[in-house]
Amino acid sequence: MAQISLNVNGRMRVVDSDPTTPLLYVLRNNLDLKGPHFGCGLGQCGACTVILEGVAVRSCITPVRTVQNRAITTLEGLGSSAKPHMLQRAFVEEQAAQCGFCMNGILMNAKVLLDRNSNPSSEDIRAALDPILCRCGSHLRVIRAIQRAAKSAARA
Repeated sequence: MAQISLNVNGRMRVVDSDPTTPLLYVLRNNLDLKGPHFGCGLGQCGACTVILEGVAVRSCITPVRTVQNRAITTLEGLGSSAKPHMLQRAFVEEQAAQCGFCMNGILMNAKVLLDRNSNPSSEDIRAALDPILCRCGSHLRVIRAIQRAAKSAARA
């Protein structure tokens, strides 16, 4: 066990953890953040995605020691029920979720996309979401929601 300092959602936190523990487990079990989900445990599905210094990463295969003192954003860091992020608001307005299990990965990848490309095409959005395993039928609503969020950002 070691004390590990994490910068999560703009707040410094210290956890006692085995340095090889996947970041996902520390976020969920030590910090009680439930946005990132356990899906496959192999970094293939994207349910566990977080943003690490502007890059979407799979927290289930990221040892916690490798992210010490680096800026980590989870779904909880985007917005809240009272003050949702423009992406979260757009997803609600477009009713872009079914079961919601993959939404963490979709939203985090969409955030990274919009940070890099403020006016993505449908093809850009599809490419950004390609690494996320989703089995529902809301893909067209997801694309519309991301486009809606991009337009909202442009107006702001």
